[in-house]
Amino acid sequence: MATLQGKAALITGAASGIGAATARALARDGAAVLLTDIDDARGEALAAELRGGGARALYLHQDVTEEARWTEVVAAAEKEFGRLDILVSNAGIGIIVPLEEMPLAEWRKQMAINVDGVFLSVKHCAPALRRAGGGSMVLISSVAGLRGSAGLGGYSASKGAVRLLAKSAALEFAAARIRVNSVHPGIIATPIWDKLPANALSGRNAPIDPKDMAAGVPLGYPAAPEEVAEGIAWLASDASRYVTGSELVIDGGMTAGRAGSLAIRG
Repeated sequence: MATLQGKAALITGAASGIGAATARALARDGAAVLLTDIDDARGEALAAELRGGGARALYLHQDVTEEARWTEVVAAAEKEFGRLDILVSNAGIGIIVPLEEMPLAEWRKQMAINVDGVFLSVKHCAPALRRAGGGSMVLISSVAGLRGSAGLGGYSASKGAVRLLAKSAALEFAAARIRVNSVHPGIIATPIWDKLPANALSGRNAPIDPKDMAAGVPLGYPAAPEEVAEGIAWLASDASRYVTGSELVIDGGMTAGRAGSLAIRG
């Protein structure tokens, strides 16, 4: 059933990983999709793929930290589709460096993309969603935005900011029928692992395998991007119309507690 028929969505960081999976899920459910990223080759290819499947899809290059570009992107969405109902603010990076060793420039770069970019997405998409009569904003945070982790101080700070930004925005926009929620993925098999330094988390000079990182996940495996995209699609749809200011945690049980067995004797 096409639950998003007649609606239009903007997805940042849409060229790969969770963003690309979300674009496919929303298009499958009937939405027109505007994809943005800085990876033009993958972004254009995905838009062509979606159009080939019968969806309305457009790709635009976008650095989410540039405010002027936000005005252009939102205008393009309304011109192309006549409206904007859904924002999926997904673009982000991960810089894994101990706090004592992190250069201020790297801290600021991560904050600019992960926090400033999300703030700008909310600021500039809200008027368009108002004009459409309401809608849904889905801000992609992380389990790192729910708890601290050694070596992830900068990343956790940025994702924690996204979590509380979503709650504040939900309160500000409730009267306009604009819902705002955050999504908190755990260990997901995406290209981000290929972009991290080989010894960033493992302490060894070898590529990071998300399967190794999922050793402590109660369900025992890293999720595919599509498993996160299904949750995002639900938040984007009217099926979640009474859900706002909430956190959707998709982490295989990571934040529930420590996995293990417990023998209970009467």
